[in-house]
Amino acid sequence: MNINSELIILRDVSKIYQVGKIEVPALKGISLTIRHGEYVAIMGPSGSGKSTIMNLIGCLDTPSSGDYFLNGDNVSEMTDDELAHIRNKQIGFVFQTFNLLPRANAFRNVELPLIYAGLGPGKRRERALETLTAVGLGDRVNHKPSELSGGQRQRVAIARALVNKPSLLLADEPTGNLDSTTGDEILQLFDDLHQQGNTMIVVTHEESIAARAARVVRLLDGEVLSDTMNGKR
Repeated sequence: MNINSELIILRDVSKIYQVGKIEVPALKGISLTIRHGEYVAIMGPSGSGKSTIMNLIGCLDTPSSGDYFLNGDNVSEMTDDELAHIRNKQIGFVFQTFNLLPRANAFRNVELPLIYAGLGPGKRRERALETLTAVGLGDRVNHKPSELSGGQRQRVAIARALVNKPSLLLADEPTGNLDSTTGDEILQLFDDLHQQGNTMIVVTHEESIAARAARVVRLLDGEVLSDTMNGKR
């Protein structure tokens, strides 16, 4: 297999957590490949390993064994500094709780990853405004999170995730704190982003959210229970 032809390759990945003197296996030899441009939902009950696999794919944690390749690079062997660089440049995160800076306006929240990336002020302003406009918030750039609705706050979080033009958008229960109508608007935005060529991974426990994805990976007890296309059971 040509590693460079895929975005994500997990090869026999295991994750074991040490709880006191007890070893708790969270993932048990998972192998998974995700191509550029795919829209994948990862599902599973509590304790299935979906949060662990999200943390590994997002370079927030490393495997106990096995290999993880992202864009052809073996992430499993990287240092903490290298992982931080990958997170900033290649992965956009969208969380259930938005994780916005409360005292900063929408523009400043979206600009922050660009500061870490080392872009100059002019480029930062251009890119942040462009991305906020793309998610429908061009007229809310000076509003702080407390002045925005839940859906607008999540759109700011999505803009922040997209502003560095990452290889992957990784969302964890992205509609968990939203009402159903606003949640549908966010999922429609995800559909649009996928149509534009973005690679999307959504971690969820809700069937209705997983049905929007083109592919559904179900986990159980740290293993892949099923991997189906178009949400078909």
